[in-house]
Amino acid sequence: MKDSSRRGSRKFDKGTLLGLLFAVCGIVGGLLAEKGTLADVSQGTAALIVFGGTLGAILIGTPLNEVWSALQALKLVFFDPREPVHELLEDLINFATRARRNGIVSLDSDAEQIDDPFLKKALIMAIDGLEATELRTMMEMDLHVEERRMLQRAKVFERAGGYAPTIGIIGAVLGLIQVMKSLANIDEVGRGIAVSFVATLYGVGSANLLFLPAANKIRNHVRHRVEVMELVVEGVAGIVEGMNPRMLRRKLETLAGEQTEKMLSAPDALNAQPAAEERVSL
Repeated sequence: MKDSSRRGSRKFDKGTLLGLLFAVCGIVGGLLAEKGTLADVSQGTAALIVFGGTLGAILIGTPLNEVWSALQALKLVFFDPREPVHELLEDLINFATRARRNGIVSLDSDAEQIDDPFLKKALIMAIDGLEATELRTMMEMDLHVEERRMLQRAKVFERAGGYAPTIGIIGAVLGLIQVMKSLANIDEVGRGIAVSFVATLYGVGSANLLFLPAANKIRNHVRHRVEVMELVVEGVAGIVEGMNPRMLRRKLETLAGEQTEKMLSAPDALNAQPAAEERVSL
C-alpha cells in the first residue's frame, strides 16, 4: 500500500523561498538605492529589545506548551507536508473495493501500516464494527479538536505580529531617551535618532515579514488538513455503509471539489475564526 511510504514526506515550500527572496531584495535594494548601507540597520541592541520583548510578551500571555507547539509548527512555513488529495481518494476507494469484496475485517492488516493517525483511528473503529453514524460523530469531534489545536499555533504568531511593532516603538523611545542626553552635540543627536528608529523598523518588519505571514501559512495548512480529515470521515463512513466504490468515488470527488471551490471563493474563511477560538480553552 502506498500510504505508509507517502505520508510524512516533505518538500521545501517554494512560495516561502520566493517570498523571502523578494522581501529581502526589495528592502535591501531600496536601502542601497537611497545610498544607505547594511550597517545603518544592523543594530544588535534594537534586535535584542524587539525580539526579546516580543518573546517575553508571548510567554506572559500564552501557555508555554502552546509556544513550544507553535515553534515546532514553523516547519510548516518552510516545508510542505501536504499529500495530494487525489492520492488519498485512491486509497479510500481501494479500501472500499477490498472491504466490499472480502469484508471490512480484511482491512485490519492495512490499518496497522497507516501513518496518518486520523485515518488509522477511523479505519480501526470501522473494523471494530462501529456504525457509520457513531463513527461520523466521534471522528468529527476529533476533527474539531484537532482543528482548534492547530489554529492555536497560528494564533501565537498572530499575537507576536501584534506585539512586535509596539515593542519596536518602546525601543525607539528608549533610544530617544539616550539621545536627549547628548543634545549639546548635534552630530551625536542626528546619529542617535537614526539608530533609535531601527527598533521600530525591526518591530514592523518582523511582524509583516515573519510573524503574520507565518500565521497565514499555518492557517493554509490547517485548511488543507481539515479538508483531508473531512474526506477521511466520509470515505470510511461510506465503507462502513457498504457503499458501491464507484458511487463512493463520485461522492468524495464532489466533496473535494466543493471544498476547493469554497477555499477559492472565501480564502479568509478561517481568518474570521479567531473570535470564536478565544472561547476555546485547550
